[in-house]
Amino acid sequence: MLRIEDRPAPQPGNGEILVKVFASALNRADLHQRRGTYPAPPGAPPDIPGLEYSGEVSALGPRATLWNVGARVMGIAGGGAHAEYLTVHEREAIAVPAALTWEEAGAVPEAFITAYDAMFRQLQLKVGERLLIHAIGSGVGTSAAQLARVAGITTIGTSRSPEKLEKARELGLDFGIDASSSDWVTRVAEITDGKGVDAVLDLVGGTYLPGSIRVLAPRGRLILVGLTAGRSTEMDLGMILNKRVSITGTVLRTRSLEEKIAVAREFESKVVPMFEQSRLRAIVEKVFSFDEIGAAHRMMESDANFGKIVLRWD
Repeated sequence: MLRIEDRPAPQPGNGEILVKVFASALNRADLHQRRGTYPAPPGAPPDIPGLEYSGEVSALGPRATLWNVGARVMGIAGGGAHAEYLTVHEREAIAVPAALTWEEAGAVPEAFITAYDAMFRQLQLKVGERLLIHAIGSGVGTSAAQLARVAGITTIGTSRSPEKLEKARELGLDFGIDASSSDWVTRVAEITDGKGVDAVLDLVGGTYLPGSIRVLAPRGRLILVGLTAGRSTEMDLGMILNKRVSITGTVLRTRSLEEKIAVAREFESKVVPMFEQSRLRAIVEKVFSFDEIGAAHRMMESDANFGKIVLRWD
């Protein structure tokens, strides 16, 4: 069940800041945590979901010197961001671009950091390469389409919604494939003249994985980010050997503090300026108040959103 409760405000520890949260986007991990299938990692509140936030620095813990009280910050968290106050390490927090509203800033961290980390820190995509993105209309999918556009990467996106594909083209998607009415494996082969794609950003897993391996070019790379299509599948392992492909799994939530700090600092220096330059933008489907969190969960469960669903404190 979901309910709003009064709790004491958390206190920042050494090197931490207390953030007054104004907005926080909803993620599928929050749905799974509510159902009891994805518990929070050690150190995060077990019964307060929320993986990203935007807000103001409200107080500084001992030895915290990086931010001033009142600074606008955003970032990812292991949990607890669906609350009015949240504590995070000061080096995990990222400055909010002046061009973004609180709601837009609340929609940036999880989707854009996940996409950036997967595409450039792990897949190591380069200009001119071809990238297949499954679930292009998701928060990570819409972020990946934009990042690929500014990096000179050709994108092919799948979705079961023609409307989402059309919206994704406005963000820079080069080729869209309606996975509900066509053989997307055949379409990828047609689009690439049989050469395949250099990399796959797989946000769905399940039965999509064998097809993704089939469309990879020799020595292609695949990174598995989500499992909305299921946790298991059957496939020909010989394809992996013959093509010499690389498969990587990734998750942000359970990484060490040092890893989270590293990606946050790199993201702030390399990606955040592009929001100020209007080269990237937060894609927000709808904003709910936290009193309407049940309706927000139902919208995500229906898969009706394009981009992010954001919650805010009124």
